[in-house]
Amino acid sequence: MIDGFKATGGFNDEVDVTYSLILSVVAAKKLDRNASEFIFDVIKNADQTGISSVETYLNKLDMDISEIRKQLAYPGQHDTNPLYSLFDEIFYGANLYYELYNRKPQFFNDKGLIDNDIVLVKKELIEKLRKKFGKKISIVSGRGFVSTKYSLKKLLDEFDLKNSRFLEDEPREFAKPNPQPLVSSIKGLESSCCMFVGDSIEDIMMARKADELGNKTIFCAIYGTSKDPETKRNLFEQKNADIILESIDLIPKTLNLV
Repeated sequence: MIDGFKATGGFNDEVDVTYSLILSVVAAKKLDRNASEFIFDVIKNADQTGISSVETYLNKLDMDISEIRKQLAYPGQHDTNPLYSLFDEIFYGANLYYELYNRKPQFFNDKGLIDNDIVLVKKELIEKLRKKFGKKISIVSGRGFVSTKYSLKKLLDEFDLKNSRFLEDEPREFAKPNPQPLVSSIKGLESSCCMFVGDSIEDIMMARKADELGNKTIFCAIYGTSKDPETKRNLFEQKNADIILESIDLIPKTLNLV
């Protein structure tokens, strides 16, 4: 279900997916439909406009979900919205949540799911890239700076942070696939040709839009991070990704750096 929403290109934010799933379950109950089957109907009618497409589809059906939408009040302010807050408590855990928002969590006082992160970027990979590109390696991520630093730790210092963009810290309008954060990073790096590495449909859409705006961008798709790698690979093939790799560890070999 998560992959289905994300394949539309409009759900880079996991809280958007959560919101859409909640609305779908409530709607299915009101329609006396099987929730799992109904959610896939919603996915078929979702598109790159994200939660707007879900709301539009559900509004066409013969039932009223205004009460749950009012309760969730989503998206609202990131630091005050109830859905954002609960999601962040569970994801970041008590300590990191307090660091981010300067308040204790209300419902969740354990370690966060962020501690389950598997960091794919290794120092060896960065060292190989820096031999060729120097400091011109940046990050354009849907995450915020604090959570990125929490996962990457000292490895974060290997990137050009001045020209990196952490979109959770930016207004919602700059979320993927809006190309402006990527364009800003490209221009800051004074890049004549950028390779943007990503594993989502929003990433390839972002890269294509940046390229269309006159910023030469090659998209390198990574499919091995998916729970269904073969389906993700096929999806990237359909989207005509420039480079498709199972792992980011293959990038140096692909660029003839080794």
